[in-house]
Amino acid sequence: MAVYDSSSGLLGHALHSQVAMHARFGGVVPELASRDHVRKLLPLLRELDFRADTIDGVAYTAGPGLIGSLLVGASIGRALAWAWNVAAVEVHHMEGHLLAPMLEEESPEFPFVALLVSGGHTQLVRVGGVGDYSLLGESLDDAAGEAFDKTAKLLGLGYPGGPALARLAEQGDPDKFRFPRPMTNRPGLDFSFSGLKTFALNTLQRHRDEPGIHADIARAFQDAVIDTLIIKSRRALRQTGLRHLVVAGGVSANSVLRDRLKVVVDEVDGQVWYPRPAFCTDNGAMIAYAGCQRLLAGERQPLAIGVRARWPLAGLTIRR
Repeated sequence: MAVYDSSSGLLGHALHSQVAMHARFGGVVPELASRDHVRKLLPLLRELDFRADTIDGVAYTAGPGLIGSLLVGASIGRALAWAWNVAAVEVHHMEGHLLAPMLEEESPEFPFVALLVSGGHTQLVRVGGVGDYSLLGESLDDAAGEAFDKTAKLLGLGYPGGPALARLAEQGDPDKFRFPRPMTNRPGLDFSFSGLKTFALNTLQRHRDEPGIHADIARAFQDAVIDTLIIKSRRALRQTGLRHLVVAGGVSANSVLRDRLKVVVDEVDGQVWYPRPAFCTDNGAMIAYAGCQRLLAGERQPLAIGVRARWPLAGLTIRR
């Protein structure tokens, strides 16, 4: 949860992580996630230092995501707006991510290309402004973060696997294996990462007894994913003619990806923008910011609560 002021910026935010709870099961358990939302949301609200009579609106995530958790958040958000007699607005999860760099002191100007890389989504989007999004390309199967987590599980690294795999990759031999760079030998900006997971499994089975094999596979896998993201991001900048790139979502914290993307934007004399590490993964601050922009634009939601497990970003507009 977070409180954002259109003049003063972010006034406070509070976060409860469910990582330890889900780690025992090797991944997210939807029922446990939604029950934990019920237990933790109001205590999080009490952590924030604000007066209810200073609030002009309440924003909540309406999708895409796990429907049970979305319903908990939307119900509490809509109930607070009703109790405080203020406007409510629903926010698209990925809109929150792509606008997260706007929370920083130095932020990009519209238009720009956004690379959204998380556990659930990998997308390239042309962003003309708040509510002005054109989908350039997306993953046709596993998202990059999902592929990281699944491959980490194959290597016995536990959950969440992405950061652990990145650390293990630092010890790997970059010349030991070369994994495919999916869909880079054809035009377009779509992605596909599920085959890399299978390629990693087959490689592990063939070389299981070799010393250092896990680190070598982690290195080859990470290099393949990052090369693919780099190639597609370069294409997107050239295709749109834009020079600025925003990168958001959990995978955006990967230091190797950041170093490589700096080279890409330097080629077009541009700049790459990231949210601070705390705001790369899911957080309330990005939703508060996106909701504030929509409220300022005149958007309001009716009393009915609607959430969406799937919700395309393309075509999202300001609804008045």
